[in-house]
Amino acid sequence: MTPKSGGKVAGAGGARGLREGPGQPVLVRALSLLEQFTERRRALSLSELARSASLAPATALRLVRHLTEWGALERLEDGRYVVGVRLWEIASLSPRGHGVRQIALPYLEDLYEVTRHHVLLSVRDGSDAVLIDRLSSRNATEVAYRVGGRMPLRTTAVGQVLLAYSAPDVLEELLAQTAGPEAGPGEPPAGDLRAVLAGVKQSGAAVVRRTHPSRTVSVAAPIYAADGAVLAALSIVVPDTAAPALELVPLVRAAARAISRSLGHQATVSGAWRHPAREPGAKPA
Repeated sequence: MTPKSGGKVAGAGGARGLREGPGQPVLVRALSLLEQFTERRRALSLSELARSASLAPATALRLVRHLTEWGALERLEDGRYVVGVRLWEIASLSPRGHGVRQIALPYLEDLYEVTRHHVLLSVRDGSDAVLIDRLSSRNATEVAYRVGGRMPLRTTAVGQVLLAYSAPDVLEELLAQTAGPEAGPGEPPAGDLRAVLAGVKQSGAAVVRRTHPSRTVSVAAPIYAADGAVLAALSIVVPDTAAPALELVPLVRAAARAISRSLGHQATVSGAWRHPAREPGAKPA
């Protein structure tokens, strides 16, 4: 059975949206401390943790001690705290993370050998796409996302694939969050996005061009689980001048289909005519 991602979209992803005041459960308060760490805030002092998580210093100290003893946090020599390696050990057991990555990795490597830029593997978590693997050349163009980082669904190729193939009720909820007259920076209005997503499902791929942090074109395709649900999205990111997107789409789709077959998905043959096997001794036509 394919794990469902995120359930209700609101508040998905760790402890986001779970702060409920002084009476909140201890577990929620502990998670609220862990979620203060970000790519730009990798080391935090006790006072910074308490302040940003809206916890009393004494409460934060007690929780930090427990988290450190368990291995979720580690204390540096200067007294600041960083995320502990034990969290990575636990997270690596996620079937939508390590499991998919392990099966997909050989195909990611093949796609990387062909393109020599960025190859990304992502899954949906709530209203974001989470990058679970990335292969990159040292000379590849600059991109903004790291393994474990979150990407918007609306404006990235992997995000549009994951959004297009979401369950109808999830899709409507996600679109309703941004159904106002003005979308965020670089985001299409909800009406335009519906047309984009319809095109993604029709073509089996998403193509997105970006200008920041560099001029790139991303091409993504869906990866299917054995039950036919879209489990992940595979994409390549190359300089916008490297190759026409139409040449990249077949590469990404072929790799995604190969990964899907390895996951047990039985793809239907779309309009292809299979030559009948020739009987032994029969002469060529």
